[in-house]
Amino acid sequence: MRNDPMVIALVTRAAAGDQGAWDKIVERYSPLVWSICLRYQLDRHDIDDIGQNVWLLLVERIGQLREPAALPGWLATTTQRECLRVLRAGRRHDHAGLPAEDQMPSDADAAMIEQEILIAERDAALRAAFAELGPSCRELLSMLICDPPCAYTQISATLGVAVGSIGPMRARCLERLRHSPHLTAIAYGAWNAEANQTKGERGDQRPR
Repeated sequence: MRNDPMVIALVTRAAAGDQGAWDKIVERYSPLVWSICLRYQLDRHDIDDIGQNVWLLLVERIGQLREPAALPGWLATTTQRECLRVLRAGRRHDHAGLPAEDQMPSDADAAMIEQEILIAERDAALRAAFAELGPSCRELLSMLICDPPCAYTQISATLGVAVGSIGPMRARCLERLRHSPHLTAIAYGAWNAEANQTKGERGDQRPR
């Protein structure tokens, strides 16, 4: 759980009935719900049903979250349980091979969920940081990362800049992106988690 001020603010506002905050939560974490459903090889219809159920459950229980920062973990765990419920209802898997609904995730599942949460947080931070760039930077980077990337001559004509200016302009835009508060928070959270893990490993190395 990372004390992301943006997540805490969104949860607090959504719990108070702010529709804009709800919309941002759904936009930010829908890819997380989707990725967990895909891991269970569910079809589009089931994924849509699970997503709807997860968001309805959040509407009912958001006021019960003891820590607003725990929202990503709550969403991941709830999505996993909904996936297992659908698998049982559809009888597409041997029930003996599925964990009990109230069983805690295994270490492997917990690690995978944590990875999916980190990816969702990173992608959301990138989208937020990208949205704060100026129009010329957004258009330039979009043209450079499209598949296939646009030729420099096309970029020059579209943006009205010299071909020789595209490289330096790209570097300035990326530098602004790197220094976005959204990405800084993600980087700090990753560094802090790694530091805590290192401390824990050192604490386990007691003399025998």
